Order: sequence, then structure tokens, then C-alpha cells
Amino acid sequence: QEGRWQRQRQRGRHRERRERRRHFGELVQIDGSHHRWWGDEKNCLINLVDDATSQRLGVMAQEESTRAAMQALWEWIKKYGIPRALYADRKNVFLTDRPPTVEESLAGQTPLTAFGLACHKLGIAIIPSYSPQGKGRVERAHGTDQDRLVKEFQLAGIGRLAEANRFLKQKYYQQINRKFSVPPGESVDYHRPVPEGLKLEEVFCWEETRTVQKDWTVRFEN
Repeated sequence: QEGRWQRQRQRGRHRERRERRRHFGELVQIDGSHHRWWGDEKNCLINLVDDATSQRLGVMAQEESTRAAMQALWEWIKKYGIPRALYADRKNVFLTDRPPTVEESLAGQTPLTAFGLACHKLGIAIIPSYSPQGKGRVERAHGTDQDRLVKEFQLAGIGRLAEANRFLKQKYYQQINRKFSVPPGESVDYHRPVPEGLKLEEVFCWEETRTVQKDWTVRFEN
């Protein structure tokens, strides 16, 4: 009588699935998967998944750090080339909300993390994701890995980072890409080659600005 009874359950708001990008290398999703891949110790698999093709590559590290993210992107560039954009969450590895420094304000520059600066040098845009559903392809890849890769590691007797990364590179991603990757909507590859004369080891690094003093010395971390 009070109208509390509902004949049909209330459905949640429908999420419309975002269409894939049309070109290989147009957008690559990146994210870290924390899991006990072997034993009791947690490690992090940095996953990269192409949005158009589901082509994958990854690097195992102790944590989702700037170094690990740089290493994963470096491996992707060596194999495929420089992608147009990365789709990442708002972790401080990829994006920062700190206020700009005086130098950045005078130059009209947006504050960047060390990883963001490396991407800026390469002309890679970082697009922030505001929900896990937004980067669903890489999130689903995490689920596949946490089931399948754990068993693969057990069968291969793997229990160290170096062994894991060698297995990922030589076997696992070759199998995954053969089974799950799809052709892109358009045949044009949007990856760009590394510009001639550009050294990736000078891109994937930490930079600090210091002033040479009158006695020709530079002060760094005291």
C-alpha cells in the first residue's frame, strides 16, 4: 500500500562500450597489476595494451614505479615504435597535480612527472582515465594474467624477476598476441620511428636543473 514493493529489480545505469581506435599505435593503455605471481611476495606487472588490436607487451617489476613504467614503454618503442598516445590512470607515476614551479610558470609549461617529461620529448600524449572501466582492455588483461600467468610461472619453475621478464618476452606475450590480438580497423600504423640521433637512454631518465656557481661548482643534494 505504501508503494515499497517493486515487481522488477532496479538496474544500474548502462555503460556503453567505447569503440576501439582504428589504428595500431593510435592509443596504448598502460597500467600496473599487483599480484603474488609466485610465492608470497607481491610484484607488479606493467601492462601495455594497444586499443585497436589488443596487441600486448609488459615488464615485471617490484612495484609500479617510474623506472618500471619507463622500462615498459622503452620495450614497446623498441618493438613497435613511438605510439601517438597513452591512456593511463592518474597515479603520480604518470600525472601530477603539484603546482608549477616558477620556471614552469614563466615558460607556460604544464607540470610533468619524470615519465611525463619523457613522453613529452617523444611527442606522446598522456590521456587520463577517470575510472577503471575507461581502460577496460588493460583491466581485462590483468584478469587473464592473474589466472593464466601464475600457472605458467609455476609450470616453468619461475621465481625471480629476471627469469619472469625473460619468459614474458620470449614466450608468454607471443602466445597471448597470437591468440587474442585482432586486426586494426585501418591498415595504417600510427607508430613513429625513433628520430635519427635521438638516444632513448637520454629520454628515459631523471632530469634536475641546477645553476653553475661562481667557483664553477654545481650543488646537488648537498
